[in-house]
Amino acid sequence: MLSMMLKGIFLSGSLIVAIGSQNAFLLRSGLKKQHVFTVATLCFMGDVLLMSLGIFGIGAIIQSYDIAQIILGALGAAFLFWYGFSSLKSALHSKHALNVSSDDTQKRGKTSIVLATLAITFLNPHVYLDTVVVIGGVASSFTLDEKLWFLIGSVSASFLWFYGLGYAATKLVPVFSRPSTWKILDSIVAIIMFYIAFELAKWTYGMMV
Repeated sequence: MLSMMLKGIFLSGSLIVAIGSQNAFLLRSGLKKQHVFTVATLCFMGDVLLMSLGIFGIGAIIQSYDIAQIILGALGAAFLFWYGFSSLKSALHSKHALNVSSDDTQKRGKTSIVLATLAITFLNPHVYLDTVVVIGGVASSFTLDEKLWFLIGSVSASFLWFYGLGYAATKLVPVFSRPSTWKILDSIVAIIMFYIAFELAKWTYGMMV
């Protein structure tokens, strides 16, 4: 069963490492030291839920209906284009820097952070494509035991990534004390979001024709 666990680790890791909107939000929370544990935990639990649903049946069901994949693809592309535009706007107009000498990094309330994390996790259709459709589709032919070990591997990669990214970001605070660094980060995020959105839109169009 070790092979199944490794398959889950490698597949989940390859999907999750790409800087998506969820990772970008976690990175920002880590840089600003805003409830890092809470954000990482919610992101991780979201993956556990969605991966479990995908691996134990829903992923295979969605894969059997082209219209469901097309809807998820179109919504996901739209969401990522919007997030990319927001990041680009921030890169062009924002002049903020991270001031670690004040309490500003802790100003945002926990409730606000929780709601924002839930929104960025569950309102992004692209997340469902990765966790439910792709991971669930790969596991559709596995036996029950194989699915369990595949899930353990998948969520292990998710656990290591989210907590690792969140707490590693807290060490980069001095670098992000300069406004120019934020502009670079926002620009990179915008480019990645537009690229993923374009690829997703192209894939969705291919499903339609």
